[in-house]
Amino acid sequence: MKVRSLREIRDLCINSFSECEEEVYRVYENIRRYENDLRAYITLRPLKEVLEDLKRSIERRGVLSGVLIAVKDNISTKGIRTTCASKILENYTPPYDATIVLRIKEAGGVIIGKTNLDEFAMGSTNETSYFGVSRNPWNREHVPGGSSGGSAVAVSAYMTHAALGTDTGGSIRNPASYTGITGFKPTYGFVSRFGIIAYASSLDQAGPMTRNVFDASILMDVISGLDPLDPTSVDHGVKSFSSYVEKVDPGFLRGKTLIMIKELWEGVEKDVVTTISSYLNKLSSEGLDVIERSLPEASYALPAYYVIATAEASSNLARYQGILYGLMKDVENTHWSYYMSKVRSEGFGKEVKKRIILGSHVLSVGYYEQYYIKALKIRRILRDKIRDMLRDATAIVSPTTPFPAPKIGDTSKDPMLLYLADMETVIANLIGGPAISIPAGFVRGLPIGIQLTSIPGRDLDLLMLARASELKTGLYNLLPQEAV
Repeated sequence: MKVRSLREIRDLCINSFSECEEEVYRVYENIRRYENDLRAYITLRPLKEVLEDLKRSIERRGVLSGVLIAVKDNISTKGIRTTCASKILENYTPPYDATIVLRIKEAGGVIIGKTNLDEFAMGSTNETSYFGVSRNPWNREHVPGGSSGGSAVAVSAYMTHAALGTDTGGSIRNPASYTGITGFKPTYGFVSRFGIIAYASSLDQAGPMTRNVFDASILMDVISGLDPLDPTSVDHGVKSFSSYVEKVDPGFLRGKTLIMIKELWEGVEKDVVTTISSYLNKLSSEGLDVIERSLPEASYALPAYYVIATAEASSNLARYQGILYGLMKDVENTHWSYYMSKVRSEGFGKEVKKRIILGSHVLSVGYYEQYYIKALKIRRILRDKIRDMLRDATAIVSPTTPFPAPKIGDTSKDPMLLYLADMETVIANLIGGPAISIPAGFVRGLPIGIQLTSIPGRDLDLLMLARASELKTGLYNLLPQEAV
């Protein structure tokens, strides 16, 4: 099956509506064949509605005209329910679009549906969703990763042209690695968070999930930039990421330097190390340098991340108490504390409750300085050390995940597996920098990704480096055998 880039799909749709329809039918045929098994979507829009939007999008002649975009179900979509994969928001339909959804529509993109995720984006396997587990299209006994697992599955199995995800500690890059696609977490503030339902506000960042780096840069052109509705958003000053990325060839790698942080390779499965090393050797033949450095503080990143993330989650999720938001119950003759307890007990899943309790504990009197303040100090130390480290290098390189996608159910037997899956990715969120995962090969028939991380503001450099790498290795536009 020919895999078209977003630009090719756009040009196809502008030139021929019948061929554009045929392309959309092909996507819906894949959904018909695989969705019952893979469960990528929580809400899928009917084909008839999508085709009507398609006509309007082609008339608009935007950069995404005719392109189908799947949206993670913690991003608000006007008139389409937004559940966060939780019972507590099962029937919530937002009256407005998130800024990134609005920008997608204005560029001609058509929203095809809302994708599955770990409940409130809390997880690394997509097994905590109230709507059921998503499965990896490369091997259905395995997870697709999380929390943006549904978006990754939809892109990987060609059940959409591209998708939006959110990344709090690796939630775009982790599933991108497990399913053989590209996942990009931009610099914090480069993409508006208005309309994205918060998990951990200082860490959350939306970004593109696509079949290759060039497509990711096209989506960045559309969704990024200053938003008056989000005071944390910034004007990044790049007029067009895609115009730079489009011109890149493997020669871009010559003279560039990547840093391997020794501590990020400890605990990584041997086969993953071998595969990533082989990938780097191919890049080195083009003139890329890879050097090793030590950053002992990296071992504190994961505990610091979970302290900060759970603390912010306990605060953000306090609003879901059945009065202003969330599951509603009969309040007659019920004390308010009992009522709220009942709503939250019924509405939240086990993983969400665990993180709320942990977050409340680290913020409580007596433990605030012991845990939360220390975590913030580690965050600052990591940011300063990595900024110094990257003065003379382009990026940090590491595996995206320490192992290939686990089997479904393995994390319930060993909960630490769930948290260790994020050990390579959380640093980018803590320092607010950009990071990207691109396919690096296969281990036991499952895709694994290589991750490039940099300091805030270097998004364009990172995209260009990743594009040159995928062109050198030819590992992009991958399709599971069945999705052809």
